Amino acid sequence: MTSPLKPVHFHILLVLLRGPLHGYGIVKEIEESTGGSLRLEPGNLYRYIGQLRRAGFVAEVDPDPKRGEGDERRRYYEVTQGGRNALEAEVDRMKGLVIEAESHLRLAEGPGGEGR
Repeated sequence: MTSPLKPVHFHILLVLLRGPLHGYGIVKEIEESTGGSLRLEPGNLYRYIGQLRRAGFVAEVDPDPKRGEGDERRRYYEVTQGGRNALEAEVDRMKGLVIEAESHLRLAEGPGGEGR
């Protein structure tokens, strides 16, 4: 898996930066952080997590009782260093796109700030 990341992969990695989460927690965090514009079904979530695990971006971890993670039925996931690197590369790529788009928009305005 290389850059650019799929938006759903980007969001999963982003919420896992805050710390390990189980599947339902990932779904809820993404839904909340996107204002409900991205909603994942559990089956799809685990397919995406599988893709991220195979890429080395996410790892399954044991629950941490200190954080109240004690439900053995739930699987917890965290972002790996490879996932952090991929996320940082994607953010840099997006920044470059924004800079390029802003430049094109300014040029399209032409002299006097009017469009062509």
